[in-house]
Amino acid sequence: MPELPETETIARDLHAEVAGAVIASAVVRRADVLRPAAFRRGAGPAAFAARLAGAGIEGVWRRAKQVVLDLDSGDRLVAQPRFTGALVLVAAAGVAADAPLPTGQHDAVGRADDPFTCVTLHLADGRALAYRDVRRLGTLSLLDASGWTTADVALGPEPLDAAFTPARLSAILRGSRQVVKAVLMDQRRIAGVGNIYATEACWRAGLDPSREARRVAADDAAVARLHEGLVGVLRESIAARGTTFRDFRDAYGGRGGFAARLQAYGRAGAPCARCGRRLVGTHAVDGRMTVFCPGCQA
Repeated sequence: MPELPETETIARDLHAEVAGAVIASAVVRRADVLRPAAFRRGAGPAAFAARLAGAGIEGVWRRAKQVVLDLDSGDRLVAQPRFTGALVLVAAAGVAADAPLPTGQHDAVGRADDPFTCVTLHLADGRALAYRDVRRLGTLSLLDASGWTTADVALGPEPLDAAFTPARLSAILRGSRQVVKAVLMDQRRIAGVGNIYATEACWRAGLDPSREARRVAADDAAVARLHEGLVGVLRESIAARGTTFRDFRDAYGGRGGFAARLQAYGRAGAPCARCGRRLVGTHAVDGRMTVFCPGCQA
């Protein structure tokens, strides 16, 4: 599932490309990716498309694991890609793939012959923005101001905000009896972190991911290491345009480059880069695959 670095990469790409563009029309081919909250007063996909037609895109940004398009109508179009979803730009007909899209964009995406395109936003300049989703587990929501406020307040603080200090992290951990890795992944407590970066943050901090969160909070040095590890790995992954194992693609159809720099996630059985012990993979910590070093994450 795309996490904070992946959705941040998509949002930055799209903001650079489509801020100021106008949505000429919208086509819904797979309505099951639309959340019920996307519809006002229970209206269906036709009303969803009608609300988008003619709207200008003021900007694109990220909240948690979601890509948010601010529209001049006052609505927000919110995409949560989940496992196989992607927002991909499609060049205008007759335009070379490297102009205006600089890297690896998929010309087939958004066309009628692409079976995985769920919703296509046709822009007034001839380009298109396609939401495609192989397994259709992601979602699109079109929210008014009230709907956005409801969705936003349910999410925790952003770990890359200046206000997310070691003291803030300590307060979050202190209030939980859950294992520390589960707290890092709880979107109500900290927004945007999933299995990949929670695993990496614990490894960087030298923390047992199954340690009780409130006990970690009692150790100021451990909290400082965890904060540094989490913020550091998120920033480094953004710089590498995210992590791709199989499905994640940026707005141009390109792959993220951070997978080669992962030290724990996906490396069960390999030697620990810090102490040389063999990394262990288990589902016993929080029901997800957790990889850790039994030597230096004691």
